[in-house]
Amino acid sequence: MYETPDEVDRLQALLDASMAVAGPQLRGIISDDRRLGARGLCSRLQGMRLLAVSTVTADGRPLAGPVDGYFLHGSFWFSSGRDAVRMRHLSARPAVSATHLPDEEMSVTVHGRAELFEVADPAFAEFRQAMLDHYLPRQGPAFESWLDNENPLGARIVADKMFTFDLHA
Repeated sequence: MYETPDEVDRLQALLDASMAVAGPQLRGIISDDRRLGARGLCSRLQGMRLLAVSTVTADGRPLAGPVDGYFLHGSFWFSSGRDAVRMRHLSARPAVSATHLPDEEMSVTVHGRAELFEVADPAFAEFRQAMLDHYLPRQGPAFESWLDNENPLGARIVADKMFTFDLHA
């Protein structure tokens, strides 16, 4: 886990505040006994997790697509090429939603805004290392070369709301 005790506490407060304003439909599905708490969430989201990320076009249409997500310090992080449509959207309109849905028994949905950053910036070395930890064993040193040459943009989702579901919580 990358999260400090303070980050876990802040994440739990976010989860609780989000459920407090959830509509009756969502509260009916995600009852208290089906919520995944902050500590459990952090332990379940180790390594790369596929996210469906939704951005907003200039004319207000949603656009969703998959990204490799990483849960670090209580937030989802991802990267994409500088010329990617999603990064252009987020640069102009940072509103974003993302869902991690590995199966019908668990889900995590976050709504907020994206903060863009340079993946090569040493301040974000932990994120870069998380990507290397996942892809170097699968692709070898070619991944690190690609990462350095591609010079992608990163995004951290600053959550306004986050909802978790775990059928076996």
